[in-house]
Amino acid sequence: MAKAYLVGGGIAALAAAAFLIRDGGFEGADIHLFEEQRQLGGSLDAGGTPDAGYSMRGGRMFEAEFRCTYDLLSGIPTLDDPSVSVTQEILSGHEEFGWDDVARLVDGEGRIVDTSTMGFSERDRLELVRCLATAEGRLDGKRITDCFGEHFFTTNFWFMWCTTFAFQPWHSAIEFRRYLRRFIHLFPEFSSMSGIHRTRYNQYDSIVLPLASWLRERGVVVHAGARVTDLAFTPGRHSGTVETLYVTEGGVEEKIAVTPEDLVFVTNGSMTDASSFGTHTSAPPPAPGRSGSWLLWHRLARGREEFGNPAAFDKHVKESRWESFTVTAKDPAFLDALAEFGRRETGRGGLMTFTDSNWLLTVVANRQPVYRDQPEGVSVWWGYGLFPGRAGNHTPKPMTMCSGREILEEVLHHLRIEGELAERVLATSTVVPCVMPYITSQFLVRRREDRPHVVPEGSVNLAFIGQFAEVPDDVVFTVEYSVRTAWTAVSGLLHLDRQPPAVYKGHHDPHVLAAALETMHRR
Repeated sequence: MAKAYLVGGGIAALAAAAFLIRDGGFEGADIHLFEEQRQLGGSLDAGGTPDAGYSMRGGRMFEAEFRCTYDLLSGIPTLDDPSVSVTQEILSGHEEFGWDDVARLVDGEGRIVDTSTMGFSERDRLELVRCLATAEGRLDGKRITDCFGEHFFTTNFWFMWCTTFAFQPWHSAIEFRRYLRRFIHLFPEFSSMSGIHRTRYNQYDSIVLPLASWLRERGVVVHAGARVTDLAFTPGRHSGTVETLYVTEGGVEEKIAVTPEDLVFVTNGSMTDASSFGTHTSAPPPAPGRSGSWLLWHRLARGREEFGNPAAFDKHVKESRWESFTVTAKDPAFLDALAEFGRRETGRGGLMTFTDSNWLLTVVANRQPVYRDQPEGVSVWWGYGLFPGRAGNHTPKPMTMCSGREILEEVLHHLRIEGELAERVLATSTVVPCVMPYITSQFLVRRREDRPHVVPEGSVNLAFIGQFAEVPDDVVFTVEYSVRTAWTAVSGLLHLDRQPPAVYKGHHDPHVLAAALETMHRR
């Protein structure tokens, strides 16, 4: 019986294991998943306690056209109610408690910005349309700044776009164009964020745990704390057949023989690799060394152009780094003040970005509880800064050098929360900051060949999955992208008739285009 070996324990690998069982006819016991960390989930992680403080490195957004993700999760029961699928929970949650943001942007005077207009000049509109219409091949190696003038990066649209999706002006024009085309149907609701879906809890509790539980129930073998250091191929410079996995587990090195009938799925690269956590009273320490995911990709790509170019993504930390922070509060004072200011009850307000923040701070308070085990009387909210290397407006230090408390003081400064209320918030909150050196590495300037195809040309039993494998038209930094690579890999290696649904292309719909253009021309 053929076996499957999955390198990495993120959502791509978990999805691939599920597709192998659902579509590929695999028994769970024939699927082996190797994860370097002790916890599954990869970038969809969440941890901590109410006393020490909860922590999430990030949170992903969903929308109605996440076709692969909702297809997969429609067969995965929630932990709260096995009769309800994860997909049903997300969609019903959106109907019952969707975002309706009216304070998406806040200016330097602490006033809510009118986002009924995108703030475009005629030149901005022309450049945006030109970018949408440009063939992707003509954007190889280009930055967003190569396509737009300076004014574009001062518009309401840019402030909302870059903080919703984490784009920087120096990021890849290819990825920016893909995002424009992929999410053009969200333009009319972009400021209110009402087209965005969220999971009931954080994504670890709402997606990873139910999916991992489903896999374990079917016998999938999880090797936690196991690092795949290399693959060996059958002889021949361009052989696409893996014959050996080199694994280090518990300090013991092991060689696993792989037959041509077996399958190997590699998550190459990691956007949350080398993350560094601080505390409420201390800044995050210098980032630790890289994990096995980058090193393995470098080894595999040496002398094999078809396996991509990892150096395009992991050699430019200053261009891919930002910092997030998670706040655990034992007093509702801050969330009450935020709800009053934003004119929406907690959980309905969506993202709030401070446009004059040197760190370009954004905060969000989601529906409570955010954790399944979150006790009554404890609340959790989250934020991030896209420019953590700059000195703050209130705190004269880079964000990366600030403790959790100092980051919270900066947020209070932008919200004009002072005096007794500020002291109350500071005294009852615990903030856990996290610096992520590679968090937007998948957005860095690249050429089309820098990411390997999911199933490289000539491959017999190897596929790449995750954020650094190439899927035409779809967009990275999404759960959908990881799930699509997993489905593509399984169907490709097994030559299945059942293929992933096509990527949604709203830019081909004249009604979608008309609505987007109308939004762009609002004054």
